[in-house]
Amino acid sequence: MAQQVFFVAAALLACAAAAPQFYAHAPLVAHAPVVAHAPVVAHAPVAVAARVEEYDPHPQYSFSYSVNDALTGDNKGQSETRDGDVVQGSYSLVEPDGSRRVVEYTADSVNGFNAVVHKEAAVATAPVVAHAPVAVARPLAFARPGFTTLLH
Repeated sequence: MAQQVFFVAAALLACAAAAPQFYAHAPLVAHAPVVAHAPVVAHAPVAVAARVEEYDPHPQYSFSYSVNDALTGDNKGQSETRDGDVVQGSYSLVEPDGSRRVVEYTADSVNGFNAVVHKEAAVATAPVVAHAPVAVARPLAFARPGFTTLLH
């Protein structure tokens, strides 16, 4: 029972110590009066050159590229043409299994984007790249209490 009274008294004392303390504030200090500034003078408007972007009502382009790297086996290509809102193109690549995937696509404002995918039988085999052996590093010294052994 005495322990319970002690714990209750200790808890009350802790709460009292944690309660906020109220102190009288120092008197407010008057600040210097605000000084009026000179009136703002309006400047003449600055002319900004409008940036005119070129607009081509009938865009046209054509491009193509191809890669045939015997070292890595990378074999792919693409070609595309645009005439107004009609885009036509195709791309191809050699899959890891040696087959060739060919995708032919068209896009226009009426039908949207349409692609047809063809897969041709194995046309090439991927080259086997021999990698250099990997060197594994070993520690040169082992520390034991009292002596050190070096490996040769």
